[in-house]
Amino acid sequence: MNQLAFRTGVIRPVECYKEAWAIIKDDYWVLFGISVVGVLIGSFSFYILLGAMICGIFLSFLKKIDTGTASFDDLWKGFTVFAPSLVLMLIIVVPTLALYAVIYAPVIVALVMQQDLSSDEFFMLIAGGIVLDVILIIALVCFHTLLMFAFPLIIDRNLSAFQAMKLSISAVWNNLSGVTGMIGIQFVLGVVVSLLTCGIGAYFVIPLMFGGLSVAYRKIFPSLETYNFSPPSPGSFL
Repeated sequence: MNQLAFRTGVIRPVECYKEAWAIIKDDYWVLFGISVVGVLIGSFSFYILLGAMICGIFLSFLKKIDTGTASFDDLWKGFTVFAPSLVLMLIIVVPTLALYAVIYAPVIVALVMQQDLSSDEFFMLIAGGIVLDVILIIALVCFHTLLMFAFPLIIDRNLSAFQAMKLSISAVWNNLSGVTGMIGIQFVLGVVVSLLTCGIGAYFVIPLMFGGLSVAYRKIFPSLETYNFSPPSPGSFL
């Protein structure tokens, strides 16, 4: 099978999450540990290791789907694609931080320099920042949605960062209705569970979220029945 080929019209959001739960429930705590440890390591590394950790998490879920087994060792195999995963993470994070800096720079400068602003002027600065923030959030959600399959493509298909981005965008765009439903369910799950459990329960739905996305990914990108952990050749990850 061509590693760049993908299916269309195969995502049924609710069914994906039902199937994900049926697959992961017997190894839930292993996958929970993999997900939480991976996210924490990635977060505390200032996002430097987050790409590799996300790849390792997806590999764990994909192997559970493909073989029925889950192993903590698969998390560390994300480091075999460290370079392309880091490039992809930088492409996602750096523009976001830069845009936030531009949006809130006027407010920060005004506060630090103690400029003599009237209450109306200060309110306009804050209101403008909030409006731009909302616009930015919407734009980022759209951008991140288009790239939702990029990390699993790197570890599952051994693609470079830009190859994975291009293929993910194409696959998401051609499965947009199903992908939109997946994102909607994730949002509802995260918000509802967080509200009902004061935020603590959100951690416990992380495996279901990764599981649902992994099931959707596998429906679009069927297994090649092989796991090649050899990293791309030097310079190929750009």
